[in-house]
Amino acid sequence: MLTVNDIHVYYDNIHAIKGVSFDVKEGEIVTLIGANGAGKSTILKTVSGLLKPRRGEIRFLDEPIVSVAPHKLVSKGLAHCAEGRRLFLQMTVEENLEIGAYTRDSGEIEDSIADVYDRFPRLAERRRQHAGSLSGGEQQMLAMGRAIMSKPRLLMLDEPSMGLAPILVEQIFDIIAELNASGTTILLVEQNAQMALSVAKRGYVLETGRILTAAASADLLNDDLVKKAYLGGA
Repeated sequence: MLTVNDIHVYYDNIHAIKGVSFDVKEGEIVTLIGANGAGKSTILKTVSGLLKPRRGEIRFLDEPIVSVAPHKLVSKGLAHCAEGRRLFLQMTVEENLEIGAYTRDSGEIEDSIADVYDRFPRLAERRRQHAGSLSGGEQQMLAMGRAIMSKPRLLMLDEPSMGLAPILVEQIFDIIAELNASGTTILLVEQNAQMALSVAKRGYVLETGRILTAAASADLLNDDLVKKAYLGGA
């Protein structure tokens, strides 16, 4: 579904991503893990068209997308739930969801909103509240709900557990697993490596803009170097 081949991304003269290659197959959850500054969010921004690589190729559904505008990628089935949630805080929950469906026919939006409320019952209770009045966990649910309003083939999630209490982290990852089980392919960036690898099929470990290692999640969970660096192992 997604192929990233030898991309190099710069911020001015800073070489942030240094020849990264990876792929995501349809139906998978694939995770990118690594420390702060490893380049995880930069990769998602590059895939979604917010940044342009100086070199390398990105293909989505077997089409090159490096030169495709971000809003057109949404229409093609690629959604990016960015770090920090990026909600319209003065708009209601339901208005935020409606904005997430701007690429869809108006007749489909009501059913999609109902589907989001089924997945996130707390949002249904707060549908008329301004997004800025929600708790951090509710805002994360809304950001994910808005992203799935576009009916993506591939959903990219950037740090969905950031700043959340442990019980909410478990809820968010349960929802990620449910979305995948219902047919959504997911590319997950997450600092909570234990949780990310528990739901993902495969993982890539990034360090300073390069892929350090890649393997099945079960293998990474048992890798001594990965455990020591990212999983709190001895």
